[in-house]
Amino acid sequence: MNTDPLVSRRMLLRGMGTAMALPFLEAMASAQTGKKASDAPVRMAFLFVPNGINMKHWTPDTEGALGELPSTLEPLAGLKDHFNVLTGLSQYGAEAQKDGAGDHARSAAAWLTGCHPRKTDGANIQAGISADQLAALKRGHQTLFPSLELGCERGSMAGNCDSGYSCAYSHTISWRSDTTPVAKEDSPRLVFERLFKVDNLSESAAARAKRQRYNQSVLDFIKDDATRLQKKLGAHDKQKLDEYFTGIREIERRIAFLEKASKATGATAENFQQRFPANNKGALDYPEQIQLLGDMMVLAFQADITRISTFMLADEGSGRAYRNIGINEGHHDLSHHGRDAAKLEKLRKINHYHVEQLAYILNKMQSIKEGDKTLLDNTMLVYGGGISDGDRHNHNDLPLLLCGGGGGTIKSGRHVRYADKTPMSNLLITMLDRFGIPGETLGDSTGKLSQLF
Repeated sequence: MNTDPLVSRRMLLRGMGTAMALPFLEAMASAQTGKKASDAPVRMAFLFVPNGINMKHWTPDTEGALGELPSTLEPLAGLKDHFNVLTGLSQYGAEAQKDGAGDHARSAAAWLTGCHPRKTDGANIQAGISADQLAALKRGHQTLFPSLELGCERGSMAGNCDSGYSCAYSHTISWRSDTTPVAKEDSPRLVFERLFKVDNLSESAAARAKRQRYNQSVLDFIKDDATRLQKKLGAHDKQKLDEYFTGIREIERRIAFLEKASKATGATAENFQQRFPANNKGALDYPEQIQLLGDMMVLAFQADITRISTFMLADEGSGRAYRNIGINEGHHDLSHHGRDAAKLEKLRKINHYHVEQLAYILNKMQSIKEGDKTLLDNTMLVYGGGISDGDRHNHNDLPLLLCGGGGGTIKSGRHVRYADKTPMSNLLITMLDRFGIPGETLGDSTGKLSQLF
């Protein structure tokens, strides 16, 4: 362990095959000349939902300060000062542009790239670098992982998934280059194991095997280092560290419980979420999966393991049935509602349910203090999708929320309306600018957005 009397920002707690990153502590700030506890890093996240939205219950009636929220956004009522509803933004790259059908694939591929994907289901896929990966390229060296890609459906990166478009287009929103999509991870167990850097992979495997055999926590392996560290910390940092460790133990407990409970269905840690057969056999609990992955994204931000993440709550075009909220029809089929009132109401319930999961994640961020701010204050999180009305498959006036304070630079609590067909890419380059990467262009961007800061 670091023997310097001050706690280093890069300090890791080490044990058998395990190296655990630490949350942002006041002692770390004081170890850096001119730094304060409030100078925590800014994080960037993108949460994607598929198949469009019942927009009638999404868009506020008036511009300016948020008053009574539309029914879909009601789960965010307690967080009104921490997000903006953005309307009028579009992704022209998702339009057909003479390529015919395939709006679902195009909407996911264009969402963070601003580029029109090449229509192919072969190996010659092409879109563009995505905003998250551009940020990772420029700033990813500052953390253990340049970025973290999460999702609730495994998704194939090959084959034909939408009218001649490769499955890669529908199953990721993250592109390392114009020809390299980034696969996401859907297993909470595997994400948890990834969050701990190890120097010797064989030793790590042995450590994990021993830990699982004796039902031990990863914290048991670093407890000696943790005890020595706590002797250096003030009362407030000790409390923060205890809260962090408690969160890790709770995540481990929930993963173990979920895996044990799901053995009878045939699901495993390595194949955590199957493609939802009608009887749900082989699929683990979806609500718990969302919240576990969300908790670990927050954990990774808190410990500065990464500052950049994407999270697909479902793949674009997903046919998942939301039986946990009483909806047996597939999401994609319901999105083709034809103005049928019953289908629109079920779509609203799915949209509302997804926003409930967003509220869970935002409240978790808001509960984590970083000096005189919170983790949410130091985050920019975009929530939404690349289709507005699922029946029309339109890609203008997209359903988008910008959540968090961006380190105190974002003015929140408003409904901000832009001219129709303003590129969503303008939002992305504005976020990159606030992330410390100015002067970038992305896809069809034309300039930074006004009114946000």
